[in-house]
Amino acid sequence: MNGFYIVSGKKIKQGLLIVIISFFTALFLFSESLSYLSVFSTKEGPRAIYKGEKGIALTFNIGWGDEKAAPILELLKKQNVKKATFFLSGEWAERHPELVEQIVKQGYEIGLLGYTYKDYTDLDDSEVRRDILMAQEVFKKLNVKNIKLLRTPTGHFDERVIQIAERLGYTLVHWSVNSHDWKNPGVEQIIKNVSVAKKGDIILLHASDSAKQTAQALPSIIQMTKKKGELQTVSEMIASGKAKTTLIR
Repeated sequence: MNGFYIVSGKKIKQGLLIVIISFFTALFLFSESLSYLSVFSTKEGPRAIYKGEKGIALTFNIGWGDEKAAPILELLKKQNVKKATFFLSGEWAERHPELVEQIVKQGYEIGLLGYTYKDYTDLDDSEVRRDILMAQEVFKKLNVKNIKLLRTPTGHFDERVIQIAERLGYTLVHWSVNSHDWKNPGVEQIIKNVSVAKKGDIILLHASDSAKQTAQALPSIIQMTKKKGELQTVSEMIASGKAKTTLIR
């Protein structure tokens, strides 16, 4: 009997397939690990902050409305929440200077939410710049200084938008946990959406009139998040030097 044997073509193909799958699985996991590097920028260009490493940031968008912001501010005060970040549209701030002043008095951080509700990815460079500068001018008139954070009005952005913000001196901030409270899915569902939050997460909430259930969900959210990490502002996360960045297309 000859000292060799024949391996079927089917077995060879199966073996090669396993090797290929293993290779691409390893490559995927490696790529995923790279996306979580604690850096502020990369050789590929600017990025948007979406996550920190320690603490948890409650962030509130306010783009319009007259009813929901004040009760939420009062609730935060009663719940002894000393740190939160509010992203305010210039158009809303112009109409509610007393609430802007209250946010400042309660010690909360303010970031820009543009001036009007526009999708920056649909605008040309000059229009994006103009909207940001209009919002900037509003807060200067309201004597709110040193605003360094920007969140796009619709949450949509690309690398071009990030570069414009960066040139104007702003860090673009996204989020890692979305409460979806503006959809009004029910108080329990909002709480469930936020329950996945852990240390380092930036939570998106709203204090606009469209978010009708946020105030009811907030006490449970505050209690839950305080158990998972110290509440911080977004700027505190960035200052730690370990904020995580991404480019969401």
